Amino acid sequence: MSYEPPTPPANLPTEIVNTLNELSPEQLQGIATYAEALAEHKEREARLEESADQKEMEERPEDLPDDVPVKATITIKEINDNRYYYWQWRDGDKICSQYKGPVSSDE
Repeated sequence: MSYEPPTPPANLPTEIVNTLNELSPEQLQGIATYAEALAEHKEREARLEESADQKEMEERPEDLPDDVPVKATITIKEINDNRYYYWQWRDGDKICSQYKGPVSSDE
């Protein structure tokens, strides 16, 4: 073990390095344990989010536009005796719709 103090990572902010240099060995051990657990937690959250995004992309219907969420359903609206398909979904307290296309006469 070297008698020289360790060199902090270059990407660590100076304020954090200065604060760490003022702490006791016990406090530093606590911070090390917490930092390792926090890093594992954030990595796990990132993997879960990536997995959810991947699953959403796999379940996304091919004809669903990019700006329409996967939870949207298809609704038929009648306007002036003509029937149209719309994507429809809830966004908070409001209901959003986006035109999909006309309902063909054989449907």
